[in-house]
Amino acid sequence: MSEYDKNKIRRLDLTVLLVFLALMRTRKAADVADELGLTNSSISHALKRLRDVFEDELFLRLPHGLAPTAFAIQIEPDVRRAVDAVQAALAGPGEFDPANAAGLIRISANDREVAGLIPDAFTRVTVHAPNLRFSVRSMSHAESLRGLADGTLDLAVGFFREPGDDFERTHVRQETYLVAARRGHPIMQGKMTLKTFTSASHILVSSDGSLTGIVDEGLAVRGLERKVCLAVPNFMPALAIIARSDFIVTLPSSLVIEYAERFQLSYTQPPLEIRPFDVSILRHRRNLKDPMLSWCLKNMVGPSLDPIR
Repeated sequence: MSEYDKNKIRRLDLTVLLVFLALMRTRKAADVADELGLTNSSISHALKRLRDVFEDELFLRLPHGLAPTAFAIQIEPDVRRAVDAVQAALAGPGEFDPANAAGLIRISANDREVAGLIPDAFTRVTVHAPNLRFSVRSMSHAESLRGLADGTLDLAVGFFREPGDDFERTHVRQETYLVAARRGHPIMQGKMTLKTFTSASHILVSSDGSLTGIVDEGLAVRGLERKVCLAVPNFMPALAIIARSDFIVTLPSSLVIEYAERFQLSYTQPPLEIRPFDVSILRHRRNLKDPMLSWCLKNMVGPSLDPIR
């Protein structure tokens, strides 16, 4: 767009465009003044501005009203489309039609959520919106927040303690912990105590390879420690490993319950209190009125949608 065009646009406003369209319809300045609640002087000033901007008379004065010029007739469809576009923007997004919707939703989630939340959520969504596509990436919390902020992500699933005011957080569930081991493991034969727990060989799920986590913090308060023999970056490998070894693992309850039968696992409550955490879905506030994301969120979480604004 040239600087000349920009200067012209700056001299226009929606009112003068409405005056133009009304004059095209009624051909009488007084009728337009009554319709728009303006004075005759305001109509005259608007018409002068239109003539200056478009460099055309636009309307010729006749004994019984105004007659549009050929140029005015030519530009009327474009002016009407411009006004209609502004009116549509003011009305906000229309009702979302999932059956005919097509688009890509970009999500960050670790493998716990991919294995736990995502299958049921995607089933609910794709039944009604078969043409939507999804791309799920494993990202750290900091990377997820940056992705939402720069627009490379649409949603982020996980535990976000203090995401900040730029994000809306939709609560999914509160998560607790269970201790899991292969079926037949001796540690599952009786009541699990702190002694049996700390004497066992543990697997820890740790994205950065650290051999300590929230369980170790709870033990340290009691002056205890456990033996972590292996750290793996994902939850599903941890389940597969304990299914074929004597390691035990402390994992989020929903994941253990969901996959205990598949991996032939036994599980029990941990012998110490471990702080629960909230699983949420984040989106950036710039997308609060995006009808496709709002519909997907509602159907991913279900009827108990609980946005925290």
